[in-house]
Amino acid sequence: MANLLLQIFELLRNQYWYEPRCQTYTKLLMMLSKCKQPKEASQLYETMLFEGLKPTVDVFTALVSAYGQSGLFRHAFSTIEDMKSVVDCKPDVYTYSVLISCCAKFRRFDLIERVLVDMSYSGIECNSVTYNSIIDGYGKAGMFEQMENSLTDMIENENCQPDVFTLNSLIGSYGNGGKIDKMEKWYDEFQLMGIEPDIKTFNVLIKSYGKAGMYDKMKSVMDFMERRFFAPTIVTYNTVIEVYGKAGEIEKMDKHFKKMKHIGMKPNSVTYCSLVNAYSKAGLIRKIDSILRHIENSDVILDTPFFNCIISAYGQAGDLKKMGELFLAMRARKCEPDSITFTCMIQAYNTQGMTEAAKNLENMMISAKDSSGTLQFPQPFLLCKFYVLVLFCLIKKCLVYYAFLGM
Repeated sequence: MANLLLQIFELLRNQYWYEPRCQTYTKLLMMLSKCKQPKEASQLYETMLFEGLKPTVDVFTALVSAYGQSGLFRHAFSTIEDMKSVVDCKPDVYTYSVLISCCAKFRRFDLIERVLVDMSYSGIECNSVTYNSIIDGYGKAGMFEQMENSLTDMIENENCQPDVFTLNSLIGSYGNGGKIDKMEKWYDEFQLMGIEPDIKTFNVLIKSYGKAGMYDKMKSVMDFMERRFFAPTIVTYNTVIEVYGKAGEIEKMDKHFKKMKHIGMKPNSVTYCSLVNAYSKAGLIRKIDSILRHIENSDVILDTPFFNCIISAYGQAGDLKKMGELFLAMRARKCEPDSITFTCMIQAYNTQGMTEAAKNLENMMISAKDSSGTLQFPQPFLLCKFYVLVLFCLIKKCLVYYAFLGM
């Protein structure tokens, strides 16, 4: 998608009425940041300079984000230094907050201290976004002491106070770590601070209680939501369905799936993944067949993780014919296979004694990987070879089946 938009932008640049604007470059840089394409972001920035535009704080911040989201912190810090040398373009609290968020994401907490020192030297104080990024980063890393210390610093800062985002990060971290007592303690503390929960707060509580197997408390949260007129979202139902599915509570899972459809909420790819995983684990292949029929009659947008999930389910069940059909269906749905797709199929072929097919698939997968180990299909021909191989295996499987029937 990002490459397509860049191609369209290049066509626009060739039009006689085209007028370069910093806002356009900012939006494109942010898009490349989200898509983790730092090389393209750097080239786009050079194009902007070539067109004679002076970088703004927003442009630089987007470039910092593009480098930071890909873990290229040397380039990110270098961009910060470049900003300082441009008149009226000094990094602001938002620029630093973006960089801190990226550092936290990659657990480079040593760099966060460096950013905070730079901010202090520049006379820039942390705001709520800055503290929330730090707290969320420490929490996701399981560094609870540092997380609480950062919360204390935030509370002691007169210019910013904890908010609902702080609450969600804190209880989400403790809940994910299985520290339910701590999660409940801080939920109560934030209530005393006058910070009201939102729908995300309740979704976090439901997921945490479900993960801990505390289904009664999970139900209590849902009942509380209903009394307070908090309408469940797709995330709420997906969380409940996933929890019951992993616990093997198929009836309860199906009940919430039916309730979800009854109120007019459309299931998405995540919903179907949870259902397929649960049915596969319980050996209920016929239910997976039913899910497929339901999907065929809907307009749900499927993605690669869903196909990986259902390919794995049929592979584990030994239905290589269906597995191959679904792999070919990925192409029709414009979903590109990844390493998980091929790993599932290779495992299935090996289990069924089709070692030659598994080896060929493995060799093709290795040849398609780049230096970082990521699958790349620079030429349609290479991806086509995968589809031809799977189609060959599918035909071979059918011939064996018919031979067995004596046809």
